[in-house]
Amino acid sequence: MTSQRLTRRSLQTRLALAYATGIYAAGAVVLVSVVVPLAGVQSATPKGQPSSGAITGTGNGISLPQLLTGSAVALVVLIPVALALGWFVAGRFLHPLRAITATAKIISAGDLHRRLDLGEPTDELTELGHTLDDLFARLQASFDAQRHFVANASHELRTPLAGLRTLLEVALADPDADAETLRAVCQEALALGGHQERVVEALLVLATSERGISRWDRLDLAQVVEGVLASRSDQATERGIHLAGHLSPAVMAGDPRLIESLVANLIDNAIRHNHAHGYVTITTQTFGTQVTLTIANSGPAIPNNEVHRLFQPFQKLASDRNGRSDGYGLGLAIVNAVAQAHHATLTTSARPEGGLSIAVRFAHGSHPNLEHQAGDYADRAPAT
Repeated sequence: MTSQRLTRRSLQTRLALAYATGIYAAGAVVLVSVVVPLAGVQSATPKGQPSSGAITGTGNGISLPQLLTGSAVALVVLIPVALALGWFVAGRFLHPLRAITATAKIISAGDLHRRLDLGEPTDELTELGHTLDDLFARLQASFDAQRHFVANASHELRTPLAGLRTLLEVALADPDADAETLRAVCQEALALGGHQERVVEALLVLATSERGISRWDRLDLAQVVEGVLASRSDQATERGIHLAGHLSPAVMAGDPRLIESLVANLIDNAIRHNHAHGYVTITTQTFGTQVTLTIANSGPAIPNNEVHRLFQPFQKLASDRNGRSDGYGLGLAIVNAVAQAHHATLTTSARPEGGLSIAVRFAHGSHPNLEHQAGDYADRAPAT
């Protein structure tokens, strides 16, 4: 702590000396610019003639020695004045930096919710404060995502791992188990392992989405949706569900991988929670400064008070009439996390005839640095 104080004081001392040197040099230049012309006038005055620069009233004029002596005294007095002014100015300039340092220490100690919140005037130091606030916000999001990932993983994987252990222990404890029985046990173990692998993959996508956006690229949302629809066509055909896309160019900025994950989870959720001969309709449009993705699907009726719960991790609807409950309860949680990371607006409503209607509204060029690029790309994007 002492060394840090000495370092801070030495910085203020160096700045004070620099400011004092400038003030002293300016004062010396002013004195020299006044004294030298007066000294020239004194030396050019003929002997016995009154100086034009002298005071001709009742007092005596200022002689050259007196002028030089006064200038020397003024320069000496200017030294402590310049040092005091330099110290004051340096302190004023370092005050925001000290506030930044003190708040950063508090945040580094564990209070990630604290922010600098530097106000006016806007200068280099306040810009540094805003940059640090953005950094602290990303760090907080990363830590929160890590905690959520650990909690969700431990919650979801505990039961499958216990089941896998029990399955193997029972098989090994059976002295009459033959090759066919062991083969069946291995197949069940593989199925459980595949389930756990898919859960971990979904959890990683969720954690990545909650961490925030580190990459902003221009993309056409319509092209992303078209690719996901093509990859899900066979799955929809097997379930007897009709996929319909009404895709207009919708150029935006974001993380292409996360946006594709959002679209895929929306379509998978709409196909999974549907009924035979149902449908899924997905639309992309651009309205002024917003890009909108809308998906509506048929399916079982959902109470309005249950809709909000579905966007939390591991929250699923009750099993359908056949007793089936597909999915891991993470699809819409991932959608919600990706939407928040892109500062998008997510609107969900239960349809009276059954199923859900979900709209995601992105800013047209969500990242300021890419707005002009997104606009140029929109002009060149082909109609779908």
